[in-house]
Amino acid sequence: MTLESCVITEKKPLLSVSQAQQKIDDAIFPLNETENLPLKDALKRVLAEDVFAKIYLPTERNSAMDGYALKSSDLNQNETTILKNIGISWAGKPFEGELKTGECVRIFTGAVLPENADSVVMQEKVEIDGENVIFSAETKTKQNVREIGEDVKQGDLLCALGKEITAADLGLFAAAGISEVCVKRKINIIFFSTGDELVALDSTLKSGQIYDSNRYLLAGLLDDKKHNVVDGCVIPDDKNLLEKTLVEASKNYDVIITTGGASVGEADYVKEILARCGEVNFWKVAMKPGKPLAFGKIGACYFFGLPGNPIAVSATFEVIVKSALTKLEGANFKSVWQIKAICKSILKKSAGRQDYQRGILSQDDAGNFSVISAGKQGSNILSAMSKANCYIVLSADCAGVQVGETVNVILI
Repeated sequence: MTLESCVITEKKPLLSVSQAQQKIDDAIFPLNETENLPLKDALKRVLAEDVFAKIYLPTERNSAMDGYALKSSDLNQNETTILKNIGISWAGKPFEGELKTGECVRIFTGAVLPENADSVVMQEKVEIDGENVIFSAETKTKQNVREIGEDVKQGDLLCALGKEITAADLGLFAAAGISEVCVKRKINIIFFSTGDELVALDSTLKSGQIYDSNRYLLAGLLDDKKHNVVDGCVIPDDKNLLEKTLVEASKNYDVIITTGGASVGEADYVKEILARCGEVNFWKVAMKPGKPLAFGKIGACYFFGLPGNPIAVSATFEVIVKSALTKLEGANFKSVWQIKAICKSILKKSAGRQDYQRGILSQDDAGNFSVISAGKQGSNILSAMSKANCYIVLSADCAGVQVGETVNVILI
């Protein structure tokens, strides 16, 4: 890449964050391949098909309380009623007889009601005298009965395709007798760090060297049951080696993510290689941290070239890459919740780029949210990132925030 081409690129207006997100959304298509999984392995995977109920829930009329099952017609209005207890209906072991006039049955939560019973009276509402059960004049009838199919009817849609399966979904499917589900296959992702300055943790640092923190950061950010993730280690600042490595990886993975090498320095080769071996959708976004962000494709493989500074890696992943992976997974879009909070710190910012400053969000006893800065905001300040639980989102035209102003935050 020549100096002239760099200068021309620099003069182009930067994409806004929303523009970058839209370009990625337009370029990425969900995976088509699926697999069938037993229910025990399906948590947090994405449904590839609608799931319908095979049975009614409940399948039989049952009790919502521990108490006594009876026919409401047996109770005297405005008078005390005495009924004879003739048996017990246990959960899993129903009472098999039929209630006659003047009779009731002891019943437990979840147990099947006798066929002609229509009411369950809580055990705390009655008095016991041997085999007799005494019901007060205030006893309410036709309560505490779970009707067949009151939760789900046979053939009802339980969950639609594209839903990420939750623990509650697993319980619902199991209750409905569903033992396996069809889900989208996992995304195959490989990530690399780039740069001669990076060394492994068990090495002794020499002058100019730093430990490679980005790979550990990315490994944590990518930890997801919907991903097969491979750590590709460090690629030194060797243009030919970098090109060869990325091209080979593109043949075997759905996504490549790199950190570093996407800026305009003499050893920043990522965009040049992407342009020669694949296609550059965009390069550089009007966000801080995270301006030097490249997105494109090498063959059929999507490529994200993230900045080298760890805070920029985290911010660009959360704001840009995460939603892209969600679409590739075939999962339904989840909008990021923004919370309004009172800022209790002075925040410095220059107009021009949308800023994601690290903050600490808290809530008082009255439910009001407030946020403070997590510390220094340099893109290399990992300690502030570790303390933070949110990003304070400052629009491109914002020129700073004073104490007491309302700001938008997104949870990390």
